[in-house]
Amino acid sequence: MSTCSGPDSDARRWATLPLRDVARLMNEYGVGAVVMTESGLPAGIATDRDLALRVLADGLDPESPVSSAMSTPVITVDVNDGTQEAYRIFRRCGVRRLPVLAERQVIGVLAVDDMLMDVFRRMADLLGGPIAWSVLEEPPGPSGQEAGPGIS
Repeated sequence: MSTCSGPDSDARRWATLPLRDVARLMNEYGVGAVVMTESGLPAGIATDRDLALRVLADGLDPESPVSSAMSTPVITVDVNDGTQEAYRIFRRCGVRRLPVLAERQVIGVLAVDDMLMDVFRRMADLLGGPIAWSVLEEPPGPSGQEAGPGIS
């Protein structure tokens, strides 16, 4: 998950980055979404899917600002909402990533993949047998990747 936040001028700076640069940063840091915030509130979200569909399929210039490809308004979930609410929002809204808010500030992003891991954990608990829990303990993606500036 990435959040590009800070003072409004910093958020505007992120929103003007070319799509190509945002895609490179997402690739470099192994994230699939960048949430643009203004005063801590989500103003837009650009996902790897947004970039693929809007740049490749729709022919948007890769030098266009990321704001031209980000989705608004941002559909979110509150940190105090249960998993059932998150499932409901995913199903109803057809999104694959939900920024998570705490006191109206973005603190993370919940992905459909995270929900799949939740289902896997629940099934493993139900089965109670010798399940390879090591797959749950290791974070996804290439090892050794660290978040960069403005990316967490």
